[in-house]
Amino acid sequence: MSRKDVEQAAARSPGQDRVGRVGLVGAGVVVAVEAFWLVLGLPAGALVSDLGALTAAGWAAVACVAAARRHPVTLRRFWLLLAVTMALSLAGRALWTSQRLLGERLPHTLPIGLIFAASLLTGTAALFCWTTAPRTTVGRARTLLDGVIVGLALIPIGWLLIFRNVSLADLDEPLRTAGLLYPMFDLMQLTILVAVVGPGRPVWRPMALLGVSLTVRAVADTVYVSLVAAGTYQPGTPVDVLWPLSYLLIVVATRMSPPRDHGAAEEVGEVGEAPLPQWWRVVLPYLPVGGAIVATMLARDASGHTPMPIFLAMMALLATLALRQGLAANENLRLVVQLRKLAYVDQLTGLPNRLAFTRRLRGALRGTNRVAVLLLDLDGFKQVNDRFGHTTGDTLLSGLSRRMRRAVGDDGMIARIGGDEFAVLVTDGRPLAPERLAERLLAALQPSPGEELVGVHPSASIGIAEYGPQHISHTDLLRDADIAMYAAKAAGKSAYRRCTQGLRESAVSRAELIADLRRAVDEEQLHLEFQPIVDLATGAVRSAEALVRWRHPRLGVLSPARFLPLAEETGLILPIDRWVIHEACRAAATWQDRVPSATVAVNIAASHLRRPDLIATVTEATAGAGLAPRALTLELTESALIEGSDAVLDRLGQLRELGIRIAIDDFGTGYSSLSYLHRIPATELKIDRSFVARIPEDARAYATVEMVTRLAGAFDLGVVAEGVETERQHDAVAAIGCVQGQGYRYGRPTALAELRAVLAKADPPGVSGVAESGLTLT
Repeated sequence: MSRKDVEQAAARSPGQDRVGRVGLVGAGVVVAVEAFWLVLGLPAGALVSDLGALTAAGWAAVACVAAARRHPVTLRRFWLLLAVTMALSLAGRALWTSQRLLGERLPHTLPIGLIFAASLLTGTAALFCWTTAPRTTVGRARTLLDGVIVGLALIPIGWLLIFRNVSLADLDEPLRTAGLLYPMFDLMQLTILVAVVGPGRPVWRPMALLGVSLTVRAVADTVYVSLVAAGTYQPGTPVDVLWPLSYLLIVVATRMSPPRDHGAAEEVGEVGEAPLPQWWRVVLPYLPVGGAIVATMLARDASGHTPMPIFLAMMALLATLALRQGLAANENLRLVVQLRKLAYVDQLTGLPNRLAFTRRLRGALRGTNRVAVLLLDLDGFKQVNDRFGHTTGDTLLSGLSRRMRRAVGDDGMIARIGGDEFAVLVTDGRPLAPERLAERLLAALQPSPGEELVGVHPSASIGIAEYGPQHISHTDLLRDADIAMYAAKAAGKSAYRRCTQGLRESAVSRAELIADLRRAVDEEQLHLEFQPIVDLATGAVRSAEALVRWRHPRLGVLSPARFLPLAEETGLILPIDRWVIHEACRAAATWQDRVPSATVAVNIAASHLRRPDLIATVTEATAGAGLAPRALTLELTESALIEGSDAVLDRLGQLRELGIRIAIDDFGTGYSSLSYLHRIPATELKIDRSFVARIPEDARAYATVEMVTRLAGAFDLGVVAEGVETERQHDAVAAIGCVQGQGYRYGRPTALAELRAVLAKADPPGVSGVAESGLTLT
């Protein structure tokens, strides 16, 4: 329900509210007076009974019309139909009273029967206009049949309990006989009400009162039928007060306002996931059937014959049950279709999902000689979700899937098998070469004019695998496509690769290396080497960068470039980083007594930077080694810092407050920006070796290094020139004004003992002395 509807529902004038209260009190007084009159057995009880019913029914009709005007549109039809029902009840009761006053003791006439039938239809229609009632024709028919089942099942039970001793000759008047079915119709409507009030949700109080009203009317009609069947009913007895009481309950229901969340519940019921009904709501229509069967067996006469009314009622009950089960079977088939769609279709893109693709692939491998699989992974899609949110990511993913579907067309089956992964199946019936299809897919993913300005359009890497003798199952074929896809990513992305024997062997080696890497830390296969960072003016070693090496038991010593990328992909970089930090701090602590100013630098992966336990790792490492925090420098790449969130920047700020130094490594190769230099609490910049290597020959490289040095000075940052290997490079960076340098010119990475030997010299001999100490290769 919208806010406007709620306001309209709540907005009633004082005059209207006063009239409603007066009417409710007046109807209540009338019913109370009637009850008092009939219980005491005062004169003219029948007339008082009729007048009380007429007054209560009339005011109920007026109150329902007023409720329709006050309540929102979603409930207006419900109250209007209920008003018509009350008006018909008023008309039927007025006709009944007039004919009784004219001398008819129990006037079961055709007009009264037609009015009653009309009120039954409008009352049932009102229930189906409730906001939680079934919206489909099948759902409404199912609910109506549930009510009919209950009503028909009560005929044999009623016969056994009430009419067993009634002669069939006494039921020769059709209208009078139909009047004896009033309780059955009441319980039919009560069953429908229970079914539509909203399974799984709290019952709204007006509907609860309506249910009580139907129950009271059912009791009144049952008592009336029992007395009529026994020939003892007299108008003006206390049972007559039950009918106006049922009308009074409806008047009370109209005084209640709709809940504020009623419209929301309706909306969820229509377009969202419907709540599951309680078990008793499901079995309710079938509970009386067992009683009807027992009643039918007990109602047989001495000759074993079943009375004709019971026989006809049971035949109608069986037909209704058959129709109801037919609808249930049809609904089950529809649900099976929906479940199959949910099981085999991706809900976001509408493409087949992984399960559907796997089934088709397995079937294709059994029935054809040529099967190829294209595995496609969107490059950079995670950054889209991280930067713009999952809503933007889902929109982009839906649009790209439509492009890929059009690109594949009838030449293959495309499916979404993961978050940003898609697969295409090509079989004998589609003669297009997989490479041609891959080119078509890459072309389809190219941004249209203007889309590249959005900055959220990823490329794709595609791996191709074709069924061959090396494939035992569909999983082998998918594995090969995955191998080729990662080869395409390694080739620069936005490309495709076909799986070859060489790629398979490389993937096996890669998997074995990852498995060995998991054991490397625990089995102490890692060790550190240290490369000195020197003062360009004096040659004194000011710091050392800790570089991890892996002593592989079979492959020998492996450089970081060989295994650190694998560690970052698998998450093993975190335990490796922790080990390096602790070992580097312990190593630096061994030279603090001789050279207190010398620091140690450690590279930190981007994934570790995003973890909140980084601060705890650093503080534990420095405290455990007895190292002052100022003696530790954390080196971070530009890309890791640029992708950092505010939480990352806060974490870096906390590290600086502890005294930890922050260096921006490989400066100039990432997304260099003056704005982030203002935000990141860095202490120094390390100029990337690619610029230093070109300084002697490239004026632009020289200008770049000079500009970075001046920029660092403006920000009060230290500068380290990386990759200094020749005398000319040394002279150039020194002339520019770089304070420190690092590279083979000053020393290769070496063991801790050799570095300590250099640091132990009280009077550093200068640059040449450092080279002569054995820290450089000759």
